[in-house]
Amino acid sequence: MKRILALMLAAALLGLPALMNPGPLRAADKDIKETDRLRNAGEVAKEIMNIPDDIPKDLLDKADCVIVFPSVLKAAFIVGASYGRGAMSCRSGDDFRGPWGAPTMMALEAGSVGFQIGGQATDFVLLVMNERGANAILSSKVKIGGDASAAAGPVGRDAAASTDVTMRAEILTYSRARGLFAGISLEGSTLRPDNDANERVYGKKIDAKEIVLHGAVPVPPSAKMLISTLNRHSPKKR
Repeated sequence: MKRILALMLAAALLGLPALMNPGPLRAADKDIKETDRLRNAGEVAKEIMNIPDDIPKDLLDKADCVIVFPSVLKAAFIVGASYGRGAMSCRSGDDFRGPWGAPTMMALEAGSVGFQIGGQATDFVLLVMNERGANAILSSKVKIGGDASAAAGPVGRDAAASTDVTMRAEILTYSRARGLFAGISLEGSTLRPDNDANERVYGKKIDAKEIVLHGAVPVPPSAKMLISTLNRHSPKKR
């Protein structure tokens, strides 16, 4: 019996390195996750924008960029080291007035323990309202409410979108959990481009600004729903 146990233990130890280092499959799995995120971001955008009482159209028409984080688990923010991951698309051209362009992958990190509210999955949608906010986010890590002014976005087709706080905010933030869509404060959280994910999506190292501002890559197939939804619901900036 002791000999059998020793053989079983040896086999387990020999198999441990393979479990710890699955090799090429790990990179492939990451690629699949990124494409799934882009598809999920498209689904979230389509579902939210098909409901007129969610994001006011006049605000969407004024936005330079839209960021979508699908199915973020708030419980993942307990230690402040886990990220919500999603995608950001901006209107093309130097003045942000062209069609919506290829997305850069993005990461969202909670800034405080008080941010958690249970463990349900939540979708986040952020509207970036001006060029300064867009350039800041594309350049480096940005603290919401610090480096970039932010406000919980108003909802409904008749929402008072001209309030002072809305007009001053560089980022308007929304959430959807359990079917409820509402503005939410994400102050203290941080946003940054996820350039490692961009490399997996586009097959080469490429900077977020090159993707968004300079049209360096075409829209990947997994992001077509996201981009077509934005172009359909807000084809022109006002």
